[in-house]
Amino acid sequence: MNNEVIKVFVGCDPNNCDLEQMMVLDYSLHKHTQHQVQITWMQLSHDPKSPWYTNQDSKEGWRTEKWATPFSGFRWAIPESCNYQGRAIYMDADVVVLCDIAELWAHPKTDEAIVIAKGGKNSARLCTCVWDCEKAKHYLPPLKDIQADPDAHKKLMQLLKDKPELVQSYQSSYNNIDGEDLPIEQIKILHYSDMGTQFSHKYSLPRLEASGQKHWFDGKIMPHPRQDLTELFDQYYQEALSAGYRPENYIIQPFGDFSKATQINYHGNKVTRPADDKNWFTRSIENLKSKFRKKRFSLDD
Repeated sequence: MNNEVIKVFVGCDPNNCDLEQMMVLDYSLHKHTQHQVQITWMQLSHDPKSPWYTNQDSKEGWRTEKWATPFSGFRWAIPESCNYQGRAIYMDADVVVLCDIAELWAHPKTDEAIVIAKGGKNSARLCTCVWDCEKAKHYLPPLKDIQADPDAHKKLMQLLKDKPELVQSYQSSYNNIDGEDLPIEQIKILHYSDMGTQFSHKYSLPRLEASGQKHWFDGKIMPHPRQDLTELFDQYYQEALSAGYRPENYIIQPFGDFSKATQINYHGNKVTRPADDKNWFTRSIENLKSKFRKKRFSLDD
């Protein structure tokens, strides 16, 4: 890799709700690599010159009203933001890196793929992925068109469902979702994906409450089922503080109100909220249906 800079784009809340996530991610990235890492925090902006610009009143820039998070559609803007040159890694903010990020940066890719992500024949998750920015230019609309379409995120996911050859799969532990029954030693990148069980809530929610602010996630908060992963996050949180990282280092001028889908009825994922929580009859019906259901290509949102 020589002196190549590893470019990492991170989707973040624009109102300082997830400073603890940003701090831990930043620290974990640098803890495990000797390579130069350049982080771009992708946050909604009032600046018309910013690639993350939105004017919610005039409906200019990003249309966010159908997004599940404050940054759902940003991943599609990365290739153009890199002038369609080289590679770029995308991550959600709720990630702890447990390996040298250079491993993922240098992951082999097939000629036809535009992105390297978790998945296989029938699925893919882009919440941690590597873009081939030059290849992506041939398939992604111009940034202004992506921004202006409230359904762009859904349409571009459908593009990859229709053309699964555009997604090169990697070892699934590079985007380990809430543990997935793996010991910590086998996890390369931990994505604590369930928004209701995120480890950072124990730090962020009291901080926000003290300042009279609410978190953007409006669903139910509950404990994470993996105590060892909870302790791992706490360990990295304390290590980051000891190394001079501080949540306040990531504070920006708050963006303010923006449109976003609600998570009041959010149900998490099968890892954190397994089917065991359902009654016997419901499980039996779902198991029977699954035997006859045709597999379809699925993608995270």
